[in-house]
Amino acid sequence: MQKLIDFDGMFDRELARYMKEHAGKYSEKEWEALIPKLYDKFGDTLIKRVGASPRAYYAAMQDGELVDVLVRHVKEGVPVSDFLCRELEGRACPKELAALLEGEDEELLTLAINLAGESERAFPAYLNILAGAYDKEIKDTAADMLKLHADAVLAQALSLYERGVAQEYMLEILSRTRSRDERVFELLLTAFRTSGEGELPMRASYLAAFGDERALPVLLEFIDRDEINYLEFQELRYAIEALGGSYTRERDFTGDPYYEEIMAQSALPPQFDPARKTDA
Repeated sequence: MQKLIDFDGMFDRELARYMKEHAGKYSEKEWEALIPKLYDKFGDTLIKRVGASPRAYYAAMQDGELVDVLVRHVKEGVPVSDFLCRELEGRACPKELAALLEGEDEELLTLAINLAGESERAFPAYLNILAGAYDKEIKDTAADMLKLHADAVLAQALSLYERGVAQEYMLEILSRTRSRDERVFELLLTAFRTSGEGELPMRASYLAAFGDERALPVLLEFIDRDEINYLEFQELRYAIEALGGSYTRERDFTGDPYYEEIMAQSALPPQFDPARKTDA
């Protein structure tokens, strides 16, 4: 079993000594720029009691050993160094790391998603995460990875949507596809037309992301409805403009709670209002 080593703790002690020796030599901003460089240099520094530099220590491990060390770091509360993370990132999501994506420990799961990144090996696990009972932040991270490669999971996302599984996430992912699958366009358009309360702005954004100008007539019809609120109006207008259209009818949203809140937040304090008369 590989030994757990707190390389970040070692660096912090060395940094404290270095800063004491060079007190007054650098400004705060200069220290902010220098510390990452010192950390990077530390990664290639031979640590005598370890017998290797931090980077070399992790590079010598097999995939399974590396993932085991990662898990033990988290379980035993030993800081996970950037050198360990970068080594794992560079191994294109080995099967041992992919296995962590099936776990329930949210700290390890979040770390595993960030380390697996855009690896295709992780896509099935990301879809399972979206379909499972996980924290929203974890689901959002998994969805962000899939949106970058939406065409690779098009068939699975369509199937999950049709089965009623994580439908909003599936719409978001499908809206990022670029294969121009007619099924996706019809699904996004139908989802927009049948939007429930509060869903219209997001589903308009899906049509904008998909980028098919055939959605313009529907968007223009919806934005012209008198009952839409200011938030919906803004997102609809953005979607229309993103697809190359325009909307010029003047609208008055006085009294709309979204409009009033935005106006209140954007208003200048009286003492900074250039239109306010003073005795000066």
